[in-house]
Amino acid sequence: MRFRFFLAALPAVMALACALGVAAQAPPASRTSDQNYVMPSVTTVPDAARPSDHFDPAAATEAYLAQIPPAARARSDAYFEGGYWLILWDFLFAVAMFWVLLRFRVSAAMRDLAERITRIRPLQTFLYAAQFFVLTALIGFPLAAYEGFFREKKYGMATQTFGGWTVDQLKALLVNLIIGGLLITALVAIVRALPRSWHVWGAIVTMLFLIFGVMIAPVVIVPMFYKITKLEDPRIVKPILSLAHANGISANDVYMMNASRDTTKMSANVSGFGKTMRITLNDNLVNRGSPEEIQSVMGHEMGHYVLNHIPKSLLFFLVVTVLFFSLLRWGLDAAIRRYGPDFGIRDIGDTAALPLALLIVTVFGFVMTPIDNTYTRVQEFEADMYGLNASRQPDGFAQAAIHLGEYRKMSPGPVEEWFFYDHPSGRRRIFAAMQWKSQNLGLFAAQAAPATAASAAAAQPASAK
Repeated sequence: MRFRFFLAALPAVMALACALGVAAQAPPASRTSDQNYVMPSVTTVPDAARPSDHFDPAAATEAYLAQIPPAARARSDAYFEGGYWLILWDFLFAVAMFWVLLRFRVSAAMRDLAERITRIRPLQTFLYAAQFFVLTALIGFPLAAYEGFFREKKYGMATQTFGGWTVDQLKALLVNLIIGGLLITALVAIVRALPRSWHVWGAIVTMLFLIFGVMIAPVVIVPMFYKITKLEDPRIVKPILSLAHANGISANDVYMMNASRDTTKMSANVSGFGKTMRITLNDNLVNRGSPEEIQSVMGHEMGHYVLNHIPKSLLFFLVVTVLFFSLLRWGLDAAIRRYGPDFGIRDIGDTAALPLALLIVTVFGFVMTPIDNTYTRVQEFEADMYGLNASRQPDGFAQAAIHLGEYRKMSPGPVEEWFFYDHPSGRRRIFAAMQWKSQNLGLFAAQAAPATAASAAAAQPASAK
């Protein structure tokens, strides 16, 4: 589980970022300027993937993978493999940062400052949390900027200026200050009020905050970063709503967010609960994906919703959280007995113990990385198969896997995939689609003949028609 530095920055850094952003207002270089790095943009069915009495899923898979230029594959492999090291560096950086805050009593000093400002204990906790978020955002800013901006720019994924990116980090800092501050305040109050059972109630409160976040994210948090508009093009909307209604999803609208403001990556989701439920595509998918690809992606996303992956994930997270809070109680008790006086921590209910708790969280999360990835990867494969059955677009699904291959290694080794992948690899997803197609060849008889000019024109993205 990669440590995130609260996706935030400070006003002082913001001033520098804006100055650099003004100097960099020229549009970013397009990835399409170098044909060696461009993934195919339209669903083109290779000959080996066309229906025949000798259709071979493995050969069809290789034919699709052969569409990727070697330079593009090398670039995406380098990008994804570099992320393996970032998991380690994030972990080591987080451990070092929390240790410094404890060893040099910075955390204790922030607690003392909050206590001097007010005598109201919950307010003291919130003020401490605010100091903590701001300070760690400043310390972690260089690494966050490298990961989130400079590295993304290097690989052609980022479309923002540095100033625009930093403004988004300040928005994220504001969200963290409010929601994170309230959660920390609640957890500290529980520890103080229920010293024997705080780990149980802490897990429950954490889950309630998580559920609340899932509910409000589509309508409150996401619009803080992206412009959300109702998609009106019937060529895109009608097939999606038809697919939704056929699968028991009572949606009447489809939304689009302007993800191209900061990235070239394609995505979509069905998110929220009840009245906050939304079907959303990012504009990269709308502008670059073929109709078949869009339908296959939405079938996958609807699979998550219909298969109840959100509540199942919440249940899984509840089990993990209860286990973690039990380990946290044991770890904090032992660490405070041993190091509390050195760190200036009075007892387990002291807000100055937060970096110690988060250090334990970081170690636990790092160890859980392959387990978390495996759980998510299984759900993603389930959604893949649901999407194939719902959309009946295996070639569109193969094309989506190729587009995702712009930033995911397509053909990892088995151990590599088990440890680092939270989705099935591109190769595995294309093979699954071709395996599905091999069992449903009668649906694709028209593809048996080579594509004509008319069929090639029909495969153009809906936005280009």
